[in-house]
Amino acid sequence: MPNSLKVSLVNNAPPGTTVYAYITGLAIQHSSRRVFVKQDSSLYFPSNPSQILQPLEEDCAIVLGSQSSVVTIPQIAGGRIWYSYDTPLTFLRNQGGPGGGAALVEPSVLNPTDPNNQVNFGFCEFTLDPAQLFANISYVDFVSGIPAGLTLKERGGKVQHVSGMAEDGLERVCQGLREQTKKDGWPWERLIVMKKGGGGQVLRVLSPTHAGAARVKFDGFFEPLVERAWRKYAQGVEGGHTNGHKEEIKAEKDGKRNRLSALFMGFKNKGQSQSQQSHGAETGCEMHVDTQTPMGVLSGCIPKGKNELIIGGEAFSKPTTADILGCNSGPFTTGPSPKRNAIIPRLAAAFQRSCIADIMEHPSPPETFYCCEPTNHYCRIVHECNLDGKGYAFAYDDVQPDGGADQSGKVNAGDPEEFIVLIGGRGAYVGGRMP
Repeated sequence: MPNSLKVSLVNNAPPGTTVYAYITGLAIQHSSRRVFVKQDSSLYFPSNPSQILQPLEEDCAIVLGSQSSVVTIPQIAGGRIWYSYDTPLTFLRNQGGPGGGAALVEPSVLNPTDPNNQVNFGFCEFTLDPAQLFANISYVDFVSGIPAGLTLKERGGKVQHVSGMAEDGLERVCQGLREQTKKDGWPWERLIVMKKGGGGQVLRVLSPTHAGAARVKFDGFFEPLVERAWRKYAQGVEGGHTNGHKEEIKAEKDGKRNRLSALFMGFKNKGQSQSQQSHGAETGCEMHVDTQTPMGVLSGCIPKGKNELIIGGEAFSKPTTADILGCNSGPFTTGPSPKRNAIIPRLAAAFQRSCIADIMEHPSPPETFYCCEPTNHYCRIVHECNLDGKGYAFAYDDVQPDGGADQSGKVNAGDPEEFIVLIGGRGAYVGGRMP
C-alpha cells in the first residue's frame, strides 16, 4: 500500500461555475493531527488556538475553474473531500484537537448560525491507510445540490465507479418527496431546504434523521411496522400460525448453511398497501440473522410472555421511529458485546428498509427493500435518483447478503493507482470505466 496517492478533482459543474474543494482528515503518519491538503499538495496542520472558533491560519481551498486539479494525499483516516459552488467554505479552529493540534469546526447543515448554512456544498468520505483506500458518497445527513461520482483504478487495471446523481438529481429527489407527501400525508416535502432570499431555489434536502432541524416530526411513523414485526416473531400467540407463507430451502455450501426464503406473493409490487399484505398478520415465526462472521447465523424470536426480541441470546427492545432513523440509539446502541454489535447493523437495516416483518432471513436482497408501508421514502427516493442506485442513504446502508449487490456507493482497493472525484453531475455515467 503506498504512503500517498494522487487524487484528481474534476469540475463537472455547470459551465462558468467555480468549484472550491477542501481535503481534510486525520494524518495517520503525523500523530493523527487534523490536516488540510492544499492545492500544491503541501500539508497544513491547524495549530491549537487560545480561544474557540478561530479562523484557519492559511487558505486551504483547492480552486477548480474549468480545469481539474491533481493533488497528492498522505495516509489519512476519517477523510472528507468537501466541495462548494462559487463560494468558499469556512472552517474554524477549536482547542484540544488530536495529536496536540486544533479541533476542527466543519461546515454544518444543521446549525442555522453556521457560516456555511446558506452555501451550496457537499462532501464525499475516504480513508487511505496501510491496508487500503476506501471511499464513498453519502446521503446519510442530506442530499446536496452538488452531485458527485467516484472512480478508482487499481494497479491491475480494474476500474470501480460510483455514478452518483445527474445534474438534476436534487430536483428529482424533491419531486419524489413532494409526490410521497401527497400519497401518505407525512411531511417528506418539508425536508426540502430553500435558500433564504433565493427566489425559490432549493439548497438541499435533509435526511428524516435530522427532521428536527427543519421543524418536522416523524414521531410514530415506524411504530406500526414495529408492531407487525413483534406480532410476527411472538411465540405462543393465540390464533397465530407458523410459517404460513414461507418456503425455506436449506443447503450446504462451502461448509456454511444458507437459508433462502421465498418472497411473498405480490411483494415486488411497491404500490401495494399494507392492508393488501395479508402475510403481515403471520405470527409465531423465527427470524435468522447472518452475522457474516465466524458466529454464523443466529436465530431470533419473542419468547412467550416476553416483550423483547431475542436473537442469539441478545435481547432487543422495541425501537422507536427515532431509533430506526438514527440507527444508533435504543436497541441499536452498540457496546462491548461482539455478537450484539454484529446483529445491530443487520437488524437496524431490516427495519430501515421495512423488510423486517415480511422476510425472515437477514440480510435480505435489494428487491425486498422499501416495498411495504411504512418505509423510509427518503432512502428509497435517493437510491432511485442515483444513476446506478448506489449511495449511503442511512448509516448501515452497506449491509447486504453475501454476494449481494452493493447499495452503499463505495469504492475500495488495497492497490489503488488513481482516484478520481467527479464534482457536479455533468456527464454522469454508469459502468466500470474511466471518465
